[in-house]
Amino acid sequence: MTIKDTPEAWEIRATETPFVGNKTSVRTDEVVMPDGSVVKRDYQVHPGSVAVVALDGEDRVLLIKQYRHPVRQKLWEIPAGLLDVPGENPLHAAQRELYEEAHVKAEEWRVLTDVYTTAGGCDEAVRIFLARDLSEAEGERFEVEDEEADMEHARVPVDELVRGVLAGELHNNCLVVGVLSLVAARAGDGLDALRPAEAPWPARPFES
Repeated sequence: MTIKDTPEAWEIRATETPFVGNKTSVRTDEVVMPDGSVVKRDYQVHPGSVAVVALDGEDRVLLIKQYRHPVRQKLWEIPAGLLDVPGENPLHAAQRELYEEAHVKAEEWRVLTDVYTTAGGCDEAVRIFLARDLSEAEGERFEVEDEEADMEHARVPVDELVRGVLAGELHNNCLVVGVLSLVAARAGDGLDALRPAEAPWPARPFES
């Protein structure tokens, strides 16, 4: 048996969108189950996201700390953001987020991993990149607003982040998945064996 996720779409008898927000919406589908019964499934419709594990020459990961209202906490996170335009190249989006949130650019990019953040209740797909060979971005800093206006920045050693994840002190899903994937990649075939930055992404198809 091959352990690999596979595409499959069960029959939908009816669908409605009871809520439409600024960036996301809520959809209710009537889905036909294997036994023929029909049940309702509510889920958040999401445009998709990108996130960046930006690794500097001292083996530190660039982090930001941001208030997240749903969980009432300020979380340490890696730079991340929405795919604002349907079909947007995720690499371009990741480069934009790294610039806007950290005023940093990177010369070397790889795909670290692709994840569904909450597959039971949301269709959000996230591509997490590894960015290396970092330097200060040119020009003026991007003007931030709302929660981002209160962000803190830090560069933290990889080993310290792994300890924080396993101790239950760090909770952001992209940080957790990204850092542990980085460690796993190093222990496996190495970082240069990771997928290229513009590898296909079936969850959010794009044009190069």
